[in-house]
Amino acid sequence: MAPKHVVKSPNVGLLEIKSKPYYIVASVEVGNTTTKCILTATNMESGKTHIVNRYIRMTREVRAPKVGEVVFGKTLTGVELTRQSISELVRDTLVGAVNSANLDIEKDIHFVVRSTGVVAGFAVPEDVGEFIKALADGCLLAGIPPSRMTPAMSVNNLPLKFQKYTKMEKVVFDGAVASVNPPIGSTGVEIVANEMEGELATAGIKEGAKWTGVDFRNPCISIDFGTTLDGRIVNSDYPYAKTVGNFCGYAGAIPDALIKGTSIVDSKLGTALDISGRNKHSWLMMKVKNKRIKELASKVLDIITIEKVPDDVVRYGSVPVNPKAAKEMGVVLIGCDVGDNGSRLNEVLELGSHIYKEEGIKTLFSVIDEVMANIVSRLVGVALEYNLLHENTSIGITGRAAITGDKPSLILKYLENINDLNNIENRVVFVDDALARGAAVMARCMNSMGTPFNPLGGNAGGKCIMGPRMKLQSH
Repeated sequence: MAPKHVVKSPNVGLLEIKSKPYYIVASVEVGNTTTKCILTATNMESGKTHIVNRYIRMTREVRAPKVGEVVFGKTLTGVELTRQSISELVRDTLVGAVNSANLDIEKDIHFVVRSTGVVAGFAVPEDVGEFIKALADGCLLAGIPPSRMTPAMSVNNLPLKFQKYTKMEKVVFDGAVASVNPPIGSTGVEIVANEMEGELATAGIKEGAKWTGVDFRNPCISIDFGTTLDGRIVNSDYPYAKTVGNFCGYAGAIPDALIKGTSIVDSKLGTALDISGRNKHSWLMMKVKNKRIKELASKVLDIITIEKVPDDVVRYGSVPVNPKAAKEMGVVLIGCDVGDNGSRLNEVLELGSHIYKEEGIKTLFSVIDEVMANIVSRLVGVALEYNLLHENTSIGITGRAAITGDKPSLILKYLENINDLNNIENRVVFVDDALARGAAVMARCMNSMGTPFNPLGGNAGGKCIMGPRMKLQSH
């Protein structure tokens, strides 16, 4: 089945951006594989967000720690990170993105949202806070004032041309992004280290779906396949949905391991992105070798565990987790691991080497597509097993390891085969750059700049939730 809803919003010109009320947000993310600054522009008259520019660097290019600097984390491939080196990487990436888009940091960037997917080298979820501080340092070095990284205190603190679009005098930002409350325990402890990534991806898929016929509002499930896995399952509570499920563990690290076995890329720092241009295989080859591709994929899938995260672990799929806090919040943690915190990734690498030598690179890419599509299906299957999905829950998928190649078509095929899911082709959406889109949504939520005529919040088929929010906040 060909996917109907693959989101790629059209480009928008510089002249239009500067002449109309476009709210420009820079999303800065330091991930295990890539460090990105993606600039988005939201037309406040239509409520739709355009991607203005993507500026991407490999995180492995970060400079080495200097004498006296404290290494406080590592990427999945072991690249050491310090607060100073991260801040410099962020500065250069942000400045590069703005300059290459012919924009001015001081005049044109209205807000910056920063996040990280580098969680494997942290001891506990709270350590992400230190990383976020390093990201803030980098934004400050690039010339972003603190006021553009925090909510405006009043309408007058917003640029004049946006003041008429804010609802700040009617509702205040209370932590819910796109009408979903974050799963924070009574002690304020996060249940998974990359919680913010899941939050942004969910909001970004909601925005991206506006370009399609899918009403991707609550209840919904978002799955983000970067190097690590993140995402959420949210229910239909009103006006704010609860997060009832979280994803964590490995995602793009799995195809990366398969590709590292080929010797085409660096055996330690290489990724599938390095040779993504070769990911072209014909429909005829897939049909002829379908049985063999499935056989090889099953060998990889046999090494992968997808399950509810056990209650007695502090790390799952190399991601710090807090199952006790999850239990307290009524959240089911669903994880993807390769052995015990990646202990069997070497076996995946060896399988990649074998497939490449015996079958060639095109077959290996086909195997990767098959593996990742099965992982999506199995994640959704666990969510169903724990009764986390509503009969009309929409499914949103983003990230390099799930929306490239033939993965979207295969994902739809496998989801359609799940008996408890109906009308799949009209309930699934694939979104590019969901995290950056989510950053644009978060920036608007923080400044109460909603679009009631084209709402992101509330339930599918329902109206804007500003009225219920006003009632809730008046108590």
